[in-house]
Amino acid sequence: MRFFQSWRAAQYDPENKITYPDFPAKVPGNIQQDYAEAFDFGDYIFADRVKQFDAIEDNWWVYSANIDFERKEDETLWFVAEGVDYIFDILLNGKTIYSYEGMFTPAKVDISEAKKGDLLQVVIHPHPKREGAPATRDQADQSCKPPFSYGWDWNPRLMVSGLWRDAYLETRGAAFLRSCEPFYTLNEARDTAQVRFVADCDAPVTYTLTDMEGRVVYSGNSPEVTLNNINLWWCNGQGEQYLYSWTATAGENTLSGKIGFKTLRLVLNAGAYDEPFGFPKSRYPAPITIELNGRKIFGKGSNWVNADMFPGTVTEERYRELLEMAKDANMNILRIWGGSGINKPEFYDICDELGLLVWQEFMLACNNYVGTPHYLSVLEREAVSVIRQLRSHASLAFWCGGNELFNGWSGMTEQSEALRLLNKLCYEEDFGRPFLYTSPLCGMAHGGYFFMNPEDGRDVFEIFAAASNSAYTEFGVPSMAPVEQLRKIIPEGELFPPTPTAAWLEHHGFNAWGPHSWVWYPTIRKYFGEPKNLEEMVGYTDWMQTVGYKAAFEEARRQWPHCSMSINWCYCEPWITAANNAVISYPNIKKPGYYGIKEALRPVMASARIPHFSWKSGELFSAQLWLLNDSPEAVSDILTAYIEINGEVIKDITWETGEVAPNTNKMGPTVNITLPRLSDCDEFTFRVKTKNGAGDSSYRLKFIPDPAAPKVRILNM
Repeated sequence: MRFFQSWRAAQYDPENKITYPDFPAKVPGNIQQDYAEAFDFGDYIFADRVKQFDAIEDNWWVYSANIDFERKEDETLWFVAEGVDYIFDILLNGKTIYSYEGMFTPAKVDISEAKKGDLLQVVIHPHPKREGAPATRDQADQSCKPPFSYGWDWNPRLMVSGLWRDAYLETRGAAFLRSCEPFYTLNEARDTAQVRFVADCDAPVTYTLTDMEGRVVYSGNSPEVTLNNINLWWCNGQGEQYLYSWTATAGENTLSGKIGFKTLRLVLNAGAYDEPFGFPKSRYPAPITIELNGRKIFGKGSNWVNADMFPGTVTEERYRELLEMAKDANMNILRIWGGSGINKPEFYDICDELGLLVWQEFMLACNNYVGTPHYLSVLEREAVSVIRQLRSHASLAFWCGGNELFNGWSGMTEQSEALRLLNKLCYEEDFGRPFLYTSPLCGMAHGGYFFMNPEDGRDVFEIFAAASNSAYTEFGVPSMAPVEQLRKIIPEGELFPPTPTAAWLEHHGFNAWGPHSWVWYPTIRKYFGEPKNLEEMVGYTDWMQTVGYKAAFEEARRQWPHCSMSINWCYCEPWITAANNAVISYPNIKKPGYYGIKEALRPVMASARIPHFSWKSGELFSAQLWLLNDSPEAVSDILTAYIEINGEVIKDITWETGEVAPNTNKMGPTVNITLPRLSDCDEFTFRVKTKNGAGDSSYRLKFIPDPAAPKVRILNM
């Protein structure tokens, strides 16, 4: 039986054993947030008030509880802390009984000698910081603490720690079931599964398997069973997310979970063997085509970062809310970016249910994690814990060492000890699952992160049409936060025009990644001139993000099968940013860009390859028509393309596509329309209609009027 305690927390002086005035602590949670609420930090998201946390960044902390529990004479008593961030000691009545570094390995400590009312404490050490490193993510390059809290271009520097997952007392009898995990292998036809349960228990265990219709397909004491005529688990858009339920029971103890049967490989992309040219050949583009249950599919999704500045506060309900939005946007994969670490178990349960494949990175990002003995020992313990906690999830697609580790600012290679270790551990602990060293690898691309390239003036339409990568695993188009969100973080007198005040800087409006990120004034002025007010300015950035993401995702899909994956940067954010590449404004507000992505990722849709965003009065407009089909079914359609401008319609062409095979795209004719000469128009829309309307697409484009043009009504052509 579990007994959850009432915790209080305090600053702590370990040298003098002094505890300062205490305050209530939420578990799970983060102690810095509890302190801020107790000592009246106020609205620390507003302006630059997050800097209040700087004063407590290097503190020691202590959680305390006078324990309360009931147990039988033959039971032992354990303290279980499922996750403690990051270096900590556990004390019973002032005596240290356990110490650890790391936040992803549960602490399970026998405290059977304890009595009711005894003092249980968890002492949290200051955050790990490599000596001599600047006050940036560099400080995290010798620890397994996710580096996001050291500051990023979308996340404030706010170092958090504490009991970030559940902590409780647990009584255990002689038949206590300490753990149980199912493993399986499929036959070649993928219709029969050999299931094997591995349980840790000193008593006999009964295993039960139930299908999604509630039928018991196995119940017995043998840990091995053969299941025939199984249903497979598919990702979103490719089939059913079929999950079998299992239970393992010993005495009064029961553990339970889900099994989704699948096979998944990463295979070489089409044309990979043709690169490089010449002999001897080496360094083919890395395999990044997902083959799920024998079917090659296009991976389409987003990069997931920490959903809150205080990860311990993220609930199952919040995970579900965000993940259901991802599924509704037709995504089938999320890249769990290494800088954010590992999510709580509920995250992966929901991904199993919704059919969202998980690209899981370890807690390395943008640093050179030099393989010192201490770092490698911590990394090995933490990585093994992570692998064992996640490997049974149907949604888990593959492992990855971390983010941008082979780039110049990181300097790691395949010979780096940390990556060799992670590859070894994944091989030993999860043999059948693919492993990537980092992202990007040869053939893959990160970037760009803007609507218009400031170096050469090309827009996102031009950039992606000229690219030829095997996967786009990070790319972004920034937009500002909704106006009502900006009012929550920027003082009224600073809202417009945006300037690099403390509030705008802290919330990544300026200087987050270059002087103009992420508001990007030069791009706004290039296309639209000087905005008249905040609402107009936000509207311009929403327009660019919506059409930009739509253009990028559709172009990546058109490049299938040479390109097999498109994952934008990024999906969510941990607090309200003034501007960035995310499509969900904290905590759950969909930006217009979200809907652009949702439209671009529909399984079957009309698409147009448009040369660029901005068009002049009288210019010849062209667009190449496509029918995109990521579905497992053959489709056919009739597409009609036309322009809408100034309330009038310029019709052009109808295309009968014929049959388009499953997971295949088809290129159609090119539409050519001379734009009218107008002096009173700033935009137009190119539309491609489908037979039943479900796959319709529209592209809102910039029109540059001709001041000398006569003001006449357009004829319907």
